[in-house]
Amino acid sequence: MKKQVLERYHQILQDRFDVFRDMISGLTEDAQNDAKGSAGDKHETALSMMHLEQEKLNYKLQEILAQKAILDKIDPNINHTKIALGSMVQANGMLLFVSAALPKVTIDQSVIIAVSPQSPLGSKLMGNSVGFSFEINKSKFTVENIF
Repeated sequence: MKKQVLERYHQILQDRFDVFRDMISGLTEDAQNDAKGSAGDKHETALSMMHLEQEKLNYKLQEILAQKAILDKIDPNINHTKIALGSMVQANGMLLFVSAALPKVTIDQSVIIAVSPQSPLGSKLMGNSVGFSFEINKSKFTVENIF
């Protein structure tokens, strides 16, 4: 199941990457077309706005590439005894995938929540094993299984 989860997250990131790349291409094309027929203050303002939007999209692309780099470090064939990057953890009936902060996915009717090792939940989990109990926001958690 860990391999399916990893593949799904890779696909989600690739889809996001493609969308943002297409948006940047569209803005670049718009800026080139606008440059051909416009002049004056409105033109300069429009170009500045397009440039700012491109910067935002490039930042999003960098975030996606950073998340992809984290996923690339994970070997789905390794079974951990202690929670580490790439561990699938069952706690309180929830399935948590220690990787990057990504949206939850459903695979074979199981909901998987991706957590970053730097998140409050992820940092509590890291390095611990089955039976470990902890509390976050007045909710008690117990690690039931590690895959």
